[in-house]
Amino acid sequence: MKAGALEVGEGSKTAIPRGGVNRGISILDFILRIVAIIGTLGSAIAMGTTDERLPFFTQFVQFRAEYNDLPTFTFFVIANSIVSGYLVLSLPLSIVHIVRSGGKASRKVLIFFDTVMLALLTAGASAASAIVYLAHKGNAQANWFAICQQFNSFCERTSGSLIGSFVGIVVFILLVLLSAVALSRC
Repeated sequence: MKAGALEVGEGSKTAIPRGGVNRGISILDFILRIVAIIGTLGSAIAMGTTDERLPFFTQFVQFRAEYNDLPTFTFFVIANSIVSGYLVLSLPLSIVHIVRSGGKASRKVLIFFDTVMLALLTAGASAASAIVYLAHKGNAQANWFAICQQFNSFCERTSGSLIGSFVGIVVFILLVLLSAVALSRC
């Protein structure tokens, strides 16, 4: 056998240690949690402060559109607020994973609650997007008229708040996948 050849089953000595990969995954987990906080908290604030008033005949008779007129939008704000609170509370555990890359039990807890929060956020965003669609398009068969021609600012803010929530959904999917990869490497 030649002096420079590797035998079958012999690996390189310069492989990246598992702790380094798990630390990188944990840092990415922390950054994604911050991105999700920004998206969900921004969505809750944008939807929660949405209101518009239109005068009708006189200044004393007005039509108004507020988020709390529709229970679906209220559920959206509550769901995004709960998810934002959870993300803030999960940041210290994410920091612990950066410092100490082990911890199977805490990763299992995070993956469970991340999945629950993903379901809650998806439910809130899906319900709100159905109402926003009706506000934009209406439904002639149900005799629901599109209100976005009159309440333009209201519709823009509600549509914009959905973007942050759907960004949060994508980030949560990535968080669950990252946690599963990190758990398999422990």
